[in-house]
Amino acid sequence: MSRVVEINDLESLQNHRLLWQSLLPKTPGASFFHSIDWFEQYWRHFGPQGTGVCQTMRILIVYAVDKPIGILPLVVRHEQKLSGPRNWRMVRTLAYPLHDWGTSYGPIGPSATATLLAGLRHVESTERDWDVIELAAIDHEYTDKGRTPRALEQVGLTTFAEDHGLAAQIDCGDGWDTFWASRTSKHRNNVRRVDKKLAEEGELHYVRYRPLGSAHGDDDPRWDLYDTCIDLSQRSWQGDSTTGTTLSHEAIRAFLRDCHQTAVEQGAVDLNLLYLNERPIAFGYNYHFDGSVFGLRMGFDAEATRQGAGTALLHRAIRDSCQRGDRLYDLGPGYLNAKRKWWNRIVTTKRYTHYPPTVLKAQTLRWGRKIRAWIKPAETATAKTNNK
Repeated sequence: MSRVVEINDLESLQNHRLLWQSLLPKTPGASFFHSIDWFEQYWRHFGPQGTGVCQTMRILIVYAVDKPIGILPLVVRHEQKLSGPRNWRMVRTLAYPLHDWGTSYGPIGPSATATLLAGLRHVESTERDWDVIELAAIDHEYTDKGRTPRALEQVGLTTFAEDHGLAAQIDCGDGWDTFWASRTSKHRNNVRRVDKKLAEEGELHYVRYRPLGSAHGDDDPRWDLYDTCIDLSQRSWQGDSTTGTTLSHEAIRAFLRDCHQTAVEQGAVDLNLLYLNERPIAFGYNYHFDGSVFGLRMGFDAEATRQGAGTALLHRAIRDSCQRGDRLYDLGPGYLNAKRKWWNRIVTTKRYTHYPPTVLKAQTLRWGRKIRAWIKPAETATAKTNNK
């Protein structure tokens, strides 16, 4: 017999911190984004008391025979998904809190299926404070394996599946030599030419900072290195970006800085810098967890772009990851053309949406998406063609 305890604020969540931390290492496909530490920073910055994003917390703790078996982190987010008057445009969406920061997400703990079923039954049986359920960033092939749509259907929530995103990844399991040999000779020669060209300019120095965390007495945030990444971000194309997603963008700068402190304490920071004659020319800012690296942001000095600084840095970072035993290097979603020479697998994440038949907003959203899907070219097909 299962039961669910619902948490709606950070103060109450603290009573379950140790439970979350104990379940995290047992979570298939877990990343830093699955941690309670990341969620707390996310909620402080983007919850009701943060930047004004309108959302409520619905963290579901699932028990079986009075033993906690999993956590289903959910939020109800007010998002502009429709056109028209403001009250009509805003759709209350029950979703995971990932908010497209990482590649994939899901329940916390080893009993993902049971956690999903119990959590969704709780959602279905309690007062509806949402217009649609939208569980996105689901890694169907490698982690989820169909449990999310099955769980939704099993509790009577009719589901519509769509492709959500594409992420380029590197499976490092066979080691550096095997991976490097799998790249085209043209790409390998190009990387060698880049290194040679940079070496002609002076001395190259690669730095990778990956502290072990507070539990090991290794939690210096090295703000000098972090600020170097920010400075490089501002001097790259990212400095002029208006999307609000770059490392140096004012809208998320404070959030990422606080996350850096938290990630250092948890041993989850993976910071990469490439110097030429002691001048930083490229950065790669990542998180890592249990042998899996996630590339959060990467950039390089605009003056060094023509010299291939980004290529030189990524080459060193991937090689070092393979040699130190990392299992996976996730280059992240988007910008696939720039990553196609490096990846050896593509992850297509799914979005599973339940549109209640009696909710007009939900049905309007459903049909709008259906029409757009008919007229929009399939990026997935293009990516799979490029990967051949």
